[in-house]
Amino acid sequence: MLELDGLTVEYGDLTAVDDVSLAVAEGELCCLLGPSGSGKSTVLRAISGFETPAAGRVRIGGVDVTEAPPNERDCSLVFQDWALFPRQTVAENVAFGLKMDGVGAAEREARAREMLELVEMEGYGDAYPEQLSGGQKQRVALARSLVVDPDLLLLDEPLSNLDRRLRETMQLELNEIHDRVGTTMLYVTHDQDEAFTLGDRLGVMESGRLVQHDTPEAVYDDPADRFVESFLGTTNFVACTAAEPGPRPRLETPMGVGFEAAVEGPSLGAGDAVVASLRPERLSLSVAPAERTPDATVSDGGESAVAVPARVEETVYRGADVRIRLSAGETTLFVEPSVAEAPAVDAGDAVVVRFRPEDALYFDGTGDRCR
Repeated sequence: MLELDGLTVEYGDLTAVDDVSLAVAEGELCCLLGPSGSGKSTVLRAISGFETPAAGRVRIGGVDVTEAPPNERDCSLVFQDWALFPRQTVAENVAFGLKMDGVGAAEREARAREMLELVEMEGYGDAYPEQLSGGQKQRVALARSLVVDPDLLLLDEPLSNLDRRLRETMQLELNEIHDRVGTTMLYVTHDQDEAFTLGDRLGVMESGRLVQHDTPEAVYDDPADRFVESFLGTTNFVACTAAEPGPRPRLETPMGVGFEAAVEGPSLGAGDAVVASLRPERLSLSVAPAERTPDATVSDGGESAVAVPARVEETVYRGADVRIRLSAGETTLFVEPSVAEAPAVDAGDAVVVRFRPEDALYFDGTGDRCR
């Protein structure tokens, strides 16, 4: 339904969007995820016709709309600030696009009422925006965009102005609405939880570039580079040095232990910098000291694991889990066990952190994956 081919947007000497190519299938909900300033909202504006690309093409439903004005593109945009007309009623706001298209009054009223029912705002047609809560305004903005039956619906961080509980509720409702209407959607957000809740596929952007585009599971479990790994979730990055080249190169670490990395390592030479990513959910923590070989590899349930002696520096209760900060040799690690599984430890306690080399991800000095 949507194809971007080498899309580039420039503002003078600044390249805001850099050679982005992306395909979104019909009926798919794709999330563009990235930090502020990564270019994701500019991509939406270029698709909708509010920005003129310096290069590349935009196709919607197979039609090249790169040079077409916004009103000639079969897409609709939901803004971050809702952009409702304050002097129009809710029903008039929803029906505005239909009125601009020359649809008769009776049909406009019927279709607006149908959309308000879809977003659970029936009974509010005669209200004015100032009488609505933030969540209700967002529903009206969504109904206004859907009522014109666009081939493509663009959403620019539409839930960012809502409080956390309402935002989570609206995420679920938006998913249900998408399932019912089947409209192709491209959703921009900087919130990774929101992207994982909503997206059939995720596109991760950095500095105007589309770094990775895949399913949520693939992006999280198999990140393209260190930026994607750092942006999604939380992790421990441990700076290491390759002591020996070849398959499963041995890494020297600041944790006071060495281990064999689970990578095919012909491209790594002795002395090369390697960063190991150890996600907290893949680390286990125990109080009892463990016997270990000089390279810290021990048998853990029949599998090879790395045992790292550490000391508790701080514990922070966070409701569902406990964040435990540890000093391990010359570096800092943290684990986040659930409250039910967290060991009873205090600052100063000696512990052992275990992980399998296969559960770590490895990145070279440029940030690319070592595989």
